[in-house]
Amino acid sequence: MHAATLTAYDDARLDELVAMWRESFETGVGVIDPHPIAEQRAYFLTEVLPRNDVRLAMLDGRLVGFVAASRASVAQLYVRVGLHRQGIGTTLLAWAKAQSAGSLWLYTFARNRVARAFYERHGFVDVAHGFEPHWQLDDVRYEWTAPTVRR
Repeated sequence: MHAATLTAYDDARLDELVAMWRESFETGVGVIDPHPIAEQRAYFLTEVLPRNDVRLAMLDGRLVGFVAASRASVAQLYVRVGLHRQGIGTTLLAWAKAQSAGSLWLYTFARNRVARAFYERHGFVDVAHGFEPHWQLDDVRYEWTAPTVRR
């Protein structure tokens, strides 16, 4: 298999991105999203996109993952179901780290053990546990600091 390439977000990929995001979220977290997909599209356009730089992971013309990150945080990182452990998430996260100011924070759901293990393998440290009221689920805050950056 060839490595995924990263491209800037393209509006033409919105429907494909949201469908992949939803399936990956539901599989990873183990809950069915009760909201209409149109609501998730609107959320992406009004909340995620304006606050983050979004990169798409493409493989043979197909969207296989995406990351939405600022210089301080990773808001979203998802890989298409069935394509985990092929370097796609690592490529997306490496981009987020490279464009960061030397540290990043993110939240993931406590029950998403695959995501937690992924972030821990990539140097993120579990720093706090909380509760996400919208989903009514426990979450975990992770932080990463580049080896050359001191606080």
